[in-house]
Amino acid sequence: MAPKPLITFAVPSYNQGCYLDQALASIFNQQLPVEVFVMDGGSNDNSLTVINKWAHRLAGWRSYPDQGQAAAINEGIAQGTAPLVGWLNSDDWLLPHGLTYLWQTLQQFPKIPAVYGRSWNYIEKRQILRAAWVEPFNESRLAQRCIISQPATLIRRSAWEAIGGVNKNFQLAMDYDLWWRLFKNFGPLHFANSFIAVNRDHIATKTRNQRRLHYREAIDIVRQHYGRVPLKWWFFQPYAVWFKALRQYF
Repeated sequence: MAPKPLITFAVPSYNQGCYLDQALASIFNQQLPVEVFVMDGGSNDNSLTVINKWAHRLAGWRSYPDQGQAAAINEGIAQGTAPLVGWLNSDDWLLPHGLTYLWQTLQQFPKIPAVYGRSWNYIEKRQILRAAWVEPFNESRLAQRCIISQPATLIRRSAWEAIGGVNKNFQLAMDYDLWWRLFKNFGPLHFANSFIAVNRDHIATKTRNQRRLHYREAIDIVRQHYGRVPLKWWFFQPYAVWFKALRQYF
């Protein structure tokens, strides 16, 4: 008899068949029992071929138009039963033993709502790795920028369900909003100082192509949860948005 899953993973995807295989392999290569639900938005590339390759390992999957990434994440996690939850975008991947490290940390600190580690940003155009900006949890620092890297997180299902998962009204910054709501309801998220995952930066990512929307959502989230918007958002961040948008052409 297979062991009961410890972690429910949702994998939202749309026309990312070229990356999906690596994402799924990275989950199933972890040394923990997982249940994985692929939420495909009706892809017309080779995604179904990849899904069928892994169908015998998947707890469930579907492929049709949906209400967006956040809704797909909530849908996938709601189908599972494991006590811990997370999601992995189909263009990212987990590092070996990353989930084990996060799981062990949650076992060590039973009262924390979630744990997060470090991650790499893989710049696909240049084929280089850069460490993502991740810091130990601090409310004032979280108000300055998102200091948590989503692929490197693991959340208790009890906390996830209590706050209703991710907010489907956000298209790009739903993870930033989630960290704030977890913190406000359950206290600080725990930082585990180890590399857990890789976030792929490529030409088709939503955050690259919709930077201004990402910025607007993030600033609304800070205002809502922190009560004010630090000056850094007004003076530094707009230039960062412009600079990052410019860099994609060079």
